[in-house]
Amino acid sequence: MSKTILIVDDSATMTMSVKSSLELNGFKVTTAADGVIALDILKTGFKPDLIITDINMPRMGGLELIKEAKMLPALRFVPILTLTTESDPAKREQGKKLGATGWLVKPVSGPDLLKVIKQVLPGT
Repeated sequence: MSKTILIVDDSATMTMSVKSSLELNGFKVTTAADGVIALDILKTGFKPDLIITDINMPRMGGLELIKEAKMLPALRFVPILTLTTESDPAKREQGKKLGATGWLVKPVSGPDLLKVIKQVLPGT
């Protein structure tokens, strides 16, 4: 059974790039253009195996999304990776405190992203 990943990013180019790389490696991918859309999807009962989110997005950024997602009982143990241009150590620490599993700074190559995914999603 393939794993499902939710990608949350306001950059259509980044979303398509990551999505195609993941789909080529057998993952099912759902996308959202910002945290508000992602949270709406998650509140319908959709439970991905992994969430990959950007940090700086309009309406609701990644840090707020992480906080809100971790408050949903079904998602408490779902790993969340950030994929962002944000490299500020204070933001990284805040993300960790809110429940981010890992913090990746763009650009990240497809093979490097897959390596991290395999670390946080056993059995992939």
